Amino acid sequence: MHVVGTYECKLDPKGRVKLPVSLVKQLKGVETFVLKRSVFQKCLELYTLEEWSAMMEKVNKLNRFRKKNNDFIRRFTAGVKMIDLDAATRLLIPKDLFGIASLDKSLVLSSAINMIEIWDKELYEQAIDDAALDFAELAEEVMGNHDEDVS
Repeated sequence: MHVVGTYECKLDPKGRVKLPVSLVKQLKGVETFVLKRSVFQKCLELYTLEEWSAMMEKVNKLNRFRKKNNDFIRRFTAGVKMIDLDAATRLLIPKDLFGIASLDKSLVLSSAINMIEIWDKELYEQAIDDAALDFAELAEEVMGNHDEDVS
């Protein structure tokens, strides 16, 4: 899954978010997802089952006889939920995950290569503003060592 775009959405009173048509088209018929808390940010991460399975293959290679690996697996998978799109292409966000990400009525769905981040709109804008201050430096550090031919 490699989706593109950032979308502003609204939560309905029951905690459902309707996926934008453009996003639904990119997901090509995917109806079941895995939703989890983010490791680094105060947001949720939405994976297709295919992407989640690939992630779990990596996690499954960790040596379970090392305490830090077990601790990581427990934290990484804490609160993970499988969720389905309904007939109206809405996702119901479970209440326990709802609170973890401080979601309010206005959300941002932001593509992050192989997953979609689900943010409270205000927290997303704050995270973007905070990251903007040193983005050029970060971009150079992360991507600057790749001197491969780009022809």
